[in-house]
Amino acid sequence: MSSMTLPEIARKLKKIDFCMMSTHGGSSAITNRPMSNNGDVDYDGDSWFFSFEDTNKIADITRDPQVTLAFTEPPSLLGKPGIFISIEGEARISKDKAQFRDHWVPDLERWFTEGVDTPGLVLIQVRGKRVQYWDGEENGTLTL
Repeated sequence: MSSMTLPEIARKLKKIDFCMMSTHGGSSAITNRPMSNNGDVDYDGDSWFFSFEDTNKIADITRDPQVTLAFTEPPSLLGKPGIFISIEGEARISKDKAQFRDHWVPDLERWFTEGVDTPGLVLIQVRGKRVQYWDGEENGTLTL
């Protein structure tokens, strides 16, 4: 049984910029790549990521929308390991510019130089189904 709530996990996620997104590749192998959540984690079960449409991850998600996101918080100043969070969910791809604006932060212009009008821009929404976490001796699972 989990003792952390979804809002508590969201507060932890807000401090972790990058995760590893795992998809099912074309050969059925699991494929991983780093993705930034851009601090967009007022977490209600959804995670949001921008990408270019013409990438292997978008092809993978189109074939099989089941993904896993793995987040790791750095160790504390005293050396205590940070929290580990795994989110299993279903990915959806959006080309809706209104959604782009809702989730856009200025730091994204480093990768997407024309902002929400960048050609080939898509937004990946991962709807979490299950969250697992490990925080020192405490661990748990939340089903969403």
